[in-house]
Amino acid sequence: MEKIGKFIYFIICYAFFIFTDLYLSNILAEKISSGYRLSNDLFSLNYIKNTGAAFNILQNAREMLIILSVIALVLLALYVIKHLKSISLKACFFIAFLSAGIAGNLHERIIYGYVRDYFQLNFINFPVFNISDIFINIGVIALIILILLKKTK
Repeated sequence: MEKIGKFIYFIICYAFFIFTDLYLSNILAEKISSGYRLSNDLFSLNYIKNTGAAFNILQNAREMLIILSVIALVLLALYVIKHLKSISLKACFFIAFLSAGIAGNLHERIIYGYVRDYFQLNFINFPVFNISDIFINIGVIALIILILLKKTK
């Protein structure tokens, strides 16, 4: 696929993922705030205002987290642009997935001053998380797998 085609694919994936993230996050936050409750053995919806990062690190370090997020997004975009010729569509997809997750949390930190978390796992002691966090984790895990598979060939 041509470089411009890969770049367009990356942008379309990114736009779709960030729209999905922000749209679903807003729906969940509104539903939970208006009294909607869901709880079962697997998970609960539990609205939390998170002023830090994963696992409650860097609490109240909003400006630093914003800067780190912007740096991560710029580096990911530069990587895609620089490697358009050799990068696979799978890698473009998962970098877009990861970037959308970072951008979703960045958006909430800028707009609200915190990240809205709402998924709580009931079968394990684990921090409450959101859709952006899911995107970030899936993106990172998938990219690690792609890198490992590429190295083993």
